[in-house]
Amino acid sequence: MQFADIPGLPETKEHLINAVKNNHLAHALLFYGPEGSANLTMPLALATYLYCQNPSDSDSCGTCSSCQRMAKLVMPDLNFAFPIISSKKEDSGEEGQDKKVDYLANWRKFVQEQPYGNVHDYIYFNGFEKKQLNISVGAARQIIQTLSLVSFEGGYKIMMIWGVEFLNPQAANALLKILEEPQQKTIFMLITTQPEQLLTTILSRTQKVSIRAFRDEEVHQYLVNSGLCDDQTATQISMIADGNLREAMRLVNQVEDQQVSWIRNWFRMCHSKNFKEVFAIADIFHKFDKEAQKSIIQAGMNVLREILLKNAAVDSLLRTKGEDRDFIEKISGKVLQEEHIPGLYEHFNDAYYHLERNGNAKLIFTDLSMEIVLLMAKID
Repeated sequence: MQFADIPGLPETKEHLINAVKNNHLAHALLFYGPEGSANLTMPLALATYLYCQNPSDSDSCGTCSSCQRMAKLVMPDLNFAFPIISSKKEDSGEEGQDKKVDYLANWRKFVQEQPYGNVHDYIYFNGFEKKQLNISVGAARQIIQTLSLVSFEGGYKIMMIWGVEFLNPQAANALLKILEEPQQKTIFMLITTQPEQLLTTILSRTQKVSIRAFRDEEVHQYLVNSGLCDDQTATQISMIADGNLREAMRLVNQVEDQQVSWIRNWFRMCHSKNFKEVFAIADIFHKFDKEAQKSIIQAGMNVLREILLKNAAVDSLLRTKGEDRDFIEKISGKVLQEEHIPGLYEHFNDAYYHLERNGNAKLIFTDLSMEIVLLMAKID
């Protein structure tokens, strides 16, 4: 991964390159940005630049042996940590990880195939559904042990921790000392979409690198230059994706997204007061993994946003199309009016909050369904 591979973001690239040139690069960097941003690709490009044997003023050369190895993520001094399924033994610091699973090989493949993927993509890529992921104490000790060794090639030793919000508290505390006082030429690159979930002790020991969402023209540029679609299609997709390159690529590949379909059926059941089906769909949602449950809630909030825009007659900002657009037009005004959206949005936001904190999903979705039924009954 080179800086040139990332569309736009010239200000971030320039900031990082100048930090390297002026020897001002912090030893612990926290890259954070919204879903579908360059919060993973940017540190990968920085690592490539640091290892490049012939860097220019603006990028790595892309041809030297270091750049070629970085393209395959096989640099010996580049180390990765990421959330996995861990046993109770490993959570307590003992050896318990399944040695038969090559997590690192799977991780490299995931990054190369889906560099803008989210945690939900990662879970399905690895078949981790219905499993609890974390970065355990055992993994933290392995990080410390790895960084205590001498560099293979005499340059930087980089530890890249993706999904750093999955560090359990004991693991995070185990890393505090080495984060604050690493060996010379050791760089931590922590990556997250949810910095608010990190311990303040971790936040205080890192230099923050905010990665903004892509602009529409940057998404457009990426889609066209990559040969993924024509100019007209790229223009339409970039408007819908709203700076999320993962979403843009999903739209290009026409991957079926069932989430809005679930929301349509859910709202219709609530409106018809079909309690048998309402309870049944809450049970279905309960059987999904946590990330899928959170995605449904987020899809619901996106639908509420579309309803609000439709009620405000700002059709130019609507992103839904086809059957989803028909649903928005039918439910707006007639079923859900502008003044009812903020309260319903708050209920969805509360549900997301409780899912984040491992609340009982069946109760959360049932309660949310009842709130939707009650609101729609008042409107009728």
